[in-house]
Amino acid sequence: DDYLPALLAQASQLISSEFHEVVRSQGLSVAEWRVMASLAGGAPVSIGRLAAVTITKQPTLTRLLDRMEARGDVERLAHGSDRRVTLVRITRKGSRTVHHLMDLAREHEMRVLEPFGLARAEQLKDTLRRMIELHRTPLA
Repeated sequence: DDYLPALLAQASQLISSEFHEVVRSQGLSVAEWRVMASLAGGAPVSIGRLAAVTITKQPTLTRLLDRMEARGDVERLAHGSDRRVTLVRITRKGSRTVHHLMDLAREHEMRVLEPFGLARAEQLKDTLRRMIELHRTPLA
């Protein structure tokens, strides 16, 4: 009950599973949602970085991207200066698909954080971002 990783995992599982029901009801898998939400800002992201952010193994992500690219939700791009790196970005079609879910995700987040108040919610998010920053493995 007092071990931080266990508490984080339990909170993540409980809160995420609530929203994942919404994602599936919209016809997306949880993995597709994670990819599209991570790309929703529009800027291309390397496959390695996308795997880290979405907590997906790279071979699994590559197969997922194959399906998503075939549907027209994402596209792969060559990196400007490094041929070893492949970038991925969301397409207009993918953005339209994920836009409504992003709104629903923000509403869900607000309901989850509301009992703590805005200041404590922001403090919690800042703390979690700092933990991630301190423990993230640098990408090659």
